[in-house]
Amino acid sequence: MTTIALQVNRRAVELSAEPRTSLADFVRDKLDLTGTHLGCEHGVCGACTVLLDGVPARSCITYAVACAGADVTTIEGLDEDEITTELRAAFTREHALQCGYCTPGMLVSARDLVLRLPDADERRIRVGLSGNLCRCTGYVGIVRAVQSVIAARRGRNVAPLADGGRTSLGPAGSGRAAPGGSELRPAQQAPAPASESAAPGSIPDFIPATVLDQRFTLLHAPAKVFAMFDDIAGIAACLPGVSLKSPPRAERVEGVIRVRLGPIAAAFEGAARVERDPATLSGRIVGIGTDPRSHSATQGEIRYRLLPLEDGAATAVELSIGYTLTGMLAQVGRPGLVRDLARRLVTDFAANLDRHMSGAPSRPGTPAELSFWSIASGVLRARIARMLGRRSGAG
Repeated sequence: MTTIALQVNRRAVELSAEPRTSLADFVRDKLDLTGTHLGCEHGVCGACTVLLDGVPARSCITYAVACAGADVTTIEGLDEDEITTELRAAFTREHALQCGYCTPGMLVSARDLVLRLPDADERRIRVGLSGNLCRCTGYVGIVRAVQSVIAARRGRNVAPLADGGRTSLGPAGSGRAAPGGSELRPAQQAPAPASESAAPGSIPDFIPATVLDQRFTLLHAPAKVFAMFDDIAGIAACLPGVSLKSPPRAERVEGVIRVRLGPIAAAFEGAARVERDPATLSGRIVGIGTDPRSHSATQGEIRYRLLPLEDGAATAVELSIGYTLTGMLAQVGRPGLVRDLARRLVTDFAANLDRHMSGAPSRPGTPAELSFWSIASGVLRARIARMLGRRSGAG
């Protein structure tokens, strides 16, 4: 369990929850704010939409732990809101609701449009509401309701707010910027910068939130492989998506790793330290990094051990990959997806390493990448496993 401190409907809240708990489940189950509805639980239908630092966000695919320090507003928190009051009246007048299940999320998104749009343009309203699905009304009444509120407010000379009152660009929640800066306030368990947690220039130790094990075989003697692992520049050249920013040193290696999960791309800039134990043919790489574009941070470590095979003519390389990820990318950093990415990365790394040790050139360091279909199949496998688990538990 993790203690999560944040503001919900202008009230300070500090409660314990599992790291996997979504923001939707957090406000519904922990705070009894059941106005936030759960529909698809894939971030598609928009029924779970809330305001995260003033920006509409899907709470079903947002981890509560990633919102530490944020200001969350659910539909209950908009009871006295002027715009929402006008929208409720307009929804009733224009017959913009039937079953009402989509209405809380629809009102949150509609309020954002009333704040931002300069006029009651039907096309822009439909585009703005395209992330909120309604299976009852056909949207005609909803669009008319939003149009009427925008037209009435502009008629009273209530001007639209630039960017809807957002204080910074970036994903939902990025408004948690420090005064005069553009960086997020770190979440409660976010990796601390090295300057805050250790001596300047050092890389702190940590306990990974997730650990993945991988193994591959090289047709080279263990001593030769271990010597290769001492060539930091050579190893970096074999890792997909990795590039060094300066000449490497064992105590500090600075570089960038580029990763792509379908349409989501990240470039983590950071530093690592390298530890080796010749007596056991083992070692460890510990690093920290940040992706400024998504306001995400990570700490990671790779432990390796070399085992002789075939009377010392070949080597089994055992890897233990541990990481902790915070920020926006934590929402898509499911262990299953990362495991698929790690498997592909390690496969390419082993092939590049074998070519390098055999004297052949390595392939260019393209980003470690998972396709859309890899992501979709990973999500599908996870849901099937969850369904089978529920059935076996019920039996």
